Amino acid sequence: MQRLFTPFFILFLSLQAHAQPIIVDELVAVIGDKKILFSDIEREYASMIQQGQDPYEGLRCSILEGLLTQKLMVNQAQVDSIEVTDLQVESALDQRMQHFVNQIGSEEKLEAYFNKSILEIKDDNRDAIREQLLTERMRSEIVKDLKITPSEIRAFYKKLSPDSIPYINAQVEVSQIVLYPASSEKAVLDVREKLLSLRQRIIDGENFATLAVLYSEDPGSAAKGGDIGYVYKGELDVEYTKAASALKIGQVSRIVESSFGYHIIQLLNRQGDRIHTRHILMKPKITAEEKIKTEERLDSILTLIRLDSLKFETAALYYSEDKDTRLNEGNLVNPNTGNSKFELDEFDTRDYIVINKLGVGEISQPYETMDKTGKTIYKIVKLKSRSNPHVANLKEDYSLFKQMALAAKENEIFMNWIADKIKTTYVKIEDRYKNCDFSFDEWLK
Repeated sequence: MQRLFTPFFILFLSLQAHAQPIIVDELVAVIGDKKILFSDIEREYASMIQQGQDPYEGLRCSILEGLLTQKLMVNQAQVDSIEVTDLQVESALDQRMQHFVNQIGSEEKLEAYFNKSILEIKDDNRDAIREQLLTERMRSEIVKDLKITPSEIRAFYKKLSPDSIPYINAQVEVSQIVLYPASSEKAVLDVREKLLSLRQRIIDGENFATLAVLYSEDPGSAAKGGDIGYVYKGELDVEYTKAASALKIGQVSRIVESSFGYHIIQLLNRQGDRIHTRHILMKPKITAEEKIKTEERLDSILTLIRLDSLKFETAALYYSEDKDTRLNEGNLVNPNTGNSKFELDEFDTRDYIVINKLGVGEISQPYETMDKTGKTIYKIVKLKSRSNPHVANLKEDYSLFKQMALAAKENEIFMNWIADKIKTTYVKIEDRYKNCDFSFDEWLK
């Protein structure tokens, strides 16, 4: 039985591992024209130990096999003319650098830790990133035509031992209709006037960060002087990105309307596809009258549904103002799994309280809550299904077993590919590692 081994690519060494002493090097293995050095194994070993890995006897052998597999795939990617662009490498490199910055606190601390500039740290890791991306592309090519049939899923399920079948907590499927209370023209004008005043105060010399602490309504950044750090442009609201990207460093934007509200933005720096900004966010106040009008409108829609004059799904299409669900008959999709099932504790408190009281097929009364941007909304929700806690079974949890069967089939195809490819690739491993208990005997033949 082939066992799983250490992940077959090493993206970056951990922060701790970078602090290890320089290791006297020697050649351990060659795959095609790719080399594996003693230092490659020892740095990864140190990293894994410092992250809590049990230093079992065969750990270095497992690391070596992971590296052998990685190099085998990179070598084959080159044979098959599979490439990654410099832009893809830089984007992945920037993401990893941001992960490191988040871990250690700031770019300055990261540079001090390594005693190198950010550019030098990136240079040290660019080749590793390229290999990781090539490995991912190669694996995608290996399994690109993978399909699975219902009969294969059933066969997979029947072969599972009882202790390998997961236990499923109670889950629900929910659909919703959402309405946004309108902000009055006066409320919008008030916000714009306040932001214009703050912008002028900043231009006249007052500190942006201080004013953000005092006036910004963004709970995530106000205490930090409105600073949201380095963020990839694609992760920000489109209008926010457009306005911030047009600024010169240090410049303050005019008023920007986004899905979150109204902002003034200051560009602090830019780095590749990332921008470093701070902002002051304000949201127009919603009057009690507008809230009542929205709730009454939603109640009228609910009445039509309950009188069977209008299907919930049709009402969601025509009336719901939630762009993520209205075209999907109001059905919520779990972003963590990609399917329609949620555990109750995945909802925020207000939704949890309402949904937990509903019976299957029942629709709630209109209630007030907030959307993911923090805006006030009114919604009604329909409980489409509720499952009790249970051991997973094929009838109730077919999509789960489909994913498991696909993963198993993909792994089988991948393992067979490795075994076959080793036979046609030049592989040389130093004698001291020939006692390793590898998953693939072919490495030593």
